[in-house]
Amino acid sequence: MNDKILQQAIKTGRLGRHPFYWYETLDSTNTCAMEMARNGAEDQTLIVAESQNRGRGRLGRTWVSPPGTGLYVSIILQPKLEPEHLAQLTLMAGVAVCRAIDGVAGIFTRIKWPNDVLAEGKKIAGILSESTGISLQEKPVVVLGIGINVESPPEAFSQELVSATSIFAVTGRIVQKGTLLQRLLVEIGQLTELLEQGEFSKILTEWKGRDATLGKRLKWITTAQEVVYGVAMGPDEEGHLHIKDHSGTLHEVVSGDINLLGSPSF
Repeated sequence: MNDKILQQAIKTGRLGRHPFYWYETLDSTNTCAMEMARNGAEDQTLIVAESQNRGRGRLGRTWVSPPGTGLYVSIILQPKLEPEHLAQLTLMAGVAVCRAIDGVAGIFTRIKWPNDVLAEGKKIAGILSESTGISLQEKPVVVLGIGINVESPPEAFSQELVSATSIFAVTGRIVQKGTLLQRLLVEIGQLTELLEQGEFSKILTEWKGRDATLGKRLKWITTAQEVVYGVAMGPDEEGHLHIKDHSGTLHEVVSGDINLLGSPSF
């Protein structure tokens, strides 16, 4: 590894103020982080893996995590938020990831609700937010899992991954994963502070400026496997997406699968 920032973090067990755990291979950084969180790991703890055998995305999907090509990180957060506002963290993380990638790579990324970061219309990063210990007696503990395709060449994306890309594939340049991680942590720290101050509206405004779905025709598959077609109207103040179907009915999307279909036909 020629990344001095990660080398130093591995050696000292810290990256700035963040407790740091690095693994050659994990099943999933989120699975590891959730277990550590349940066992009392402190706020801002980082789990980073060179590769994942069972990297996880939303809705049980697999996040392909080959060694040496991506940044696979989970961060344990104990935000000062009410449980009903925790959904805002996913949108916050999307903005943080965009800022970090843009700042290091010099590109402009967009977001497909709720957790896909896109470059040139293809997925360059994904976010998986999971929580544990949410009750009236316990403070929320949230794990933000973030996967960023960093060094994968264009030919690495198979037919199944044709809609994916990487920083290298877009820019032709290699960026240091340690530098990218440092920038990501700065952005997450600043935006989490905004959330805790009740300033989600500021984050939402930036998110909407990066919205890759607004005005686009979508297919929404609900958790009950019902299918709704409509046009994306953007997220609300809690981060929930709104879709207007062909009859003019507005649907609030909290979870489920969203597929882009293109320009509206009604």
